[in-house]
Amino acid sequence: MRTPIVTTLLLAAALGGCAGAPGPETSPEQLTVEVVSTLAHDPAAFTEGLEFAGDTLYESTGLSGRSTLTAGPAGGPPATTATLPSPLFGEGVTVLGPTLWQLTWQDGVAIERDSKTLAELRRVPYQGEGWGLCHQDGGRLVMSDGSSRLTFRDPKTFAVTGSVDVGRDQLNELECVGGDVYANVWHTDTILRVDAATGHVTGTIDAGQLRARVNPADAEAVLNGIAAVPGTGEFLLAGKQWPVTFRVRFVPVSAGKHG
Repeated sequence: MRTPIVTTLLLAAALGGCAGAPGPETSPEQLTVEVVSTLAHDPAAFTEGLEFAGDTLYESTGLSGRSTLTAGPAGGPPATTATLPSPLFGEGVTVLGPTLWQLTWQDGVAIERDSKTLAELRRVPYQGEGWGLCHQDGGRLVMSDGSSRLTFRDPKTFAVTGSVDVGRDQLNELECVGGDVYANVWHTDTILRVDAATGHVTGTIDAGQLRARVNPADAEAVLNGIAAVPGTGEFLLAGKQWPVTFRVRFVPVSAGKHG
């Protein structure tokens, strides 16, 4: 028997619609931290930004009148230090070869510096607050402002070039690794792994065991600071005024329970 033409067309349209429909978004991978080692850290450092460039660890600290940018070996005294003049409050930092960018919190300026001497080269104004900063391959800057949005900026002009919404508020310190952005969520023990192209959260990392080890008395001494250790797949995690930093691997929750 021949199938009526109308029935055939309707069936084809239905099948075509199913074939073209996007699949459901997968749930974020649940991860935890596996501690590899601990390193000494200045307990007075109110950590706001952390990033490696080769073997050099750059750390930006906050608090008005006490903000600094340091560069040196992880776990050791800094080789170079720059002090931000009051009332500037230092925030995220990212290194682009011979120069770097350092954010300020509510001061509305990004500071470009020489990455070797940390000398200030210029200041560029921006709208809103500055929280976290990192850069992707090719140099595109990724910035957080305490909201759920990641803003992309030109590495030379600091001009906005786009943005994505992550759907999770209070994104703080950032670390770019390939197409992913790792983001601290302020006042939590959670780090999100975000697909920078879409804003989708692909992983949720519970780092609560680190805060439990440090056991800070100050409610503001929260997890903050993510630096990928070059060539290892490991990360250095810090907190505000923590006496140590933790070199860790991100592992599935089941593996972390038995590790």
